[in-house]
Amino acid sequence: MRPIRVRIGVLGLALVAGLAAPTAATAAPEAGGAAPGPTVEERRLDGEVPREILRRSGFAAVAPAFARGLGRADSYREARRVVEREGAALWRRAVDRVQGRGPARGDLSRDDDRPLYWARLGMTRELRTWEPGFGLSERQRAALLTELERTSRGQTDLRLPRGGHGKGVKRVLLTGFDPFTLDRDIRISNPSGAVALALDGTVIDTADGPARVETAVFPVRWADFAEGTVERALRPYLPRVDLFTTVSQGRVGRFDVERTNGAWRGGFPDNDNVSRTETVPVADPASQPQWTTTTLPYAAITAADTGRFPVYDNTSVTEIPAGGDEPVVRPEGPTPGSTAREGGGGNYLSNEIAYRATLLRDRLGLHGTLPGGHVHTPVLQFGAGNTDPATGAVTDPGFVRNRLDIVAQTRAIVGVAVSAAGADRD
Repeated sequence: MRPIRVRIGVLGLALVAGLAAPTAATAAPEAGGAAPGPTVEERRLDGEVPREILRRSGFAAVAPAFARGLGRADSYREARRVVEREGAALWRRAVDRVQGRGPARGDLSRDDDRPLYWARLGMTRELRTWEPGFGLSERQRAALLTELERTSRGQTDLRLPRGGHGKGVKRVLLTGFDPFTLDRDIRISNPSGAVALALDGTVIDTADGPARVETAVFPVRWADFAEGTVERALRPYLPRVDLFTTVSQGRVGRFDVERTNGAWRGGFPDNDNVSRTETVPVADPASQPQWTTTTLPYAAITAADTGRFPVYDNTSVTEIPAGGDEPVVRPEGPTPGSTAREGGGGNYLSNEIAYRATLLRDRLGLHGTLPGGHVHTPVLQFGAGNTDPATGAVTDPGFVRNRLDIVAQTRAIVGVAVSAAGADRD
């Protein structure tokens, strides 16, 4: 995608387009072994909007309770048990709230993904700044933070049903993202995160039989991706699933099945206000392709009536042609020998998760047998009259309706994809 043409598209298309911005590093550990300060992302918790979202969802007590648990830990081993237990409990609590299990504990609509995001940041801030009485090394703190991220994002809770490919209940793996562009509008939600919470552990009836969906959510941070968070989370499961799709928020008023993913980071700042402009860093870069492709049944998906938003097979990319030095838009996809500058999903982290997941599929030898790729949802918009971040409400009926419609249509798209993939196998 190109730089946004209309104002309303800016929020959603950051995961699609790559806009240059200066780098601002996250807080570094202080000298003398003291605990590091909060990150840029964590410091946003001090705003009134995050506090309101936590209060109105019943999640305001999560971080304080976690801090008390940490305070009772008298060793690294005990601290790790607290982190594993409380991280997993946060994910399960968020899933249960969205799926209607247990009390809502607040008047914020149950479909909202934002309580999970802000409660997790409260927990990571407590852990990052914790100074226990026993010695805690920088490496140990980093390991605890990694474990908290994994457990609270559902990455350790992927429970696939037994059976072989094409037999019994089909197995689907779906991923979503945190909210992003929070300095533009701290109220925003990410519909892909809402999809992940709504579909986790659910069964979709399809023309090819029932399909169990397992989900996880990923951060909007360049560094986590460079450190291999996507590959670590997905590698154990891709050989065992019948279909996978990464999902993120994309363009206004439409879904897109992204045909091609590019090996380029375009520089748009992440949730820590860090910018990266470079080739996507992966293991074994000598064998790294410039492009990967979807194996989702895009023709069937785009032809089906799945909901109120149109669904497109997006084939466009931006490349530097072989022998050239300037980027060129290619509506029909890349040409031989070209260098990636934007995949169909742009050159931000939505493109990167699609690139990494499909490259992992290919490196595992599954290109010809495993349907997988990326789906962009529409931008989640607030209702009419609630568009000013400075004065607007954190939610409204139109906002909730739009999110519910996006979630329902994504579920329908998954069902079509499973059915079409089963027909192709037959």
